[in-house]
Amino acid sequence: MKAYVICSGGLDSVTLAYKIAKEHELLGLISFDYGQRHKKELGYAAKAAKALGVTHDILDISVIGKALSGSALTDDIDVPDGHYAEETMKITVVPNRNAIMLTIAYGIAAARGGDAIATAVHGGDHFIYPDCRPDFIEAFAKMQNHALEGVADISLYTPFLNKTKAEIAAQGAEYNVPFADTWSCYKGGENHCGRCGTCVERIEAFDIAGVDDPTVYDDSEFWKDTVKKGAA
Repeated sequence: MKAYVICSGGLDSVTLAYKIAKEHELLGLISFDYGQRHKKELGYAAKAAKALGVTHDILDISVIGKALSGSALTDDIDVPDGHYAEETMKITVVPNRNAIMLTIAYGIAAARGGDAIATAVHGGDHFIYPDCRPDFIEAFAKMQNHALEGVADISLYTPFLNKTKAEIAAQGAEYNVPFADTWSCYKGGENHCGRCGTCVERIEAFDIAGVDDPTVYDDSEFWKDTVKKGAA
């Protein structure tokens, strides 16, 4: 398999890149500037590409992102604190974001001779993001088969689709992923905030996996009460 990875610079997508580099052939990383407030994540994707010795495309689709208004990731709306699986996190949905990114990535793979696009959607995403769910992935892959029929034969590789974030962290440790060089926080501050849904999910994943977490958080204790509250 010769694959391009859609890489945000986060723990999941960087782990996926290392997985493919070890088990298959990694052709390059593809990242998107869609006007996200945590744009600093793109620098972490660049670090991953450099460490893995592959090409890195950063595509500016910020004009499109601006048109997809109403999300806390792109608009002047506060990113909520709390657990990733809470109803409040739905304000972070950017409509059709993954579908748009996947469509562009498929085109790149077809143009450059790749035979797979890999994306790190996982089980924890299903509650919040409709374009991370198994039904979407299956339907999208089928649609792209029709779109590129007779042009290119490209598969959609989603090995984490039914995995937990903790399982991804455990795999990342096996592949020696430099976790300190990944970015998850939706607030895009100097450090990870430790309070937004992605930070809480990240800390919890390392804890469950029993993997050392090198991340610097502004609030490293908030997640404990949040997780307890969710379990109550």
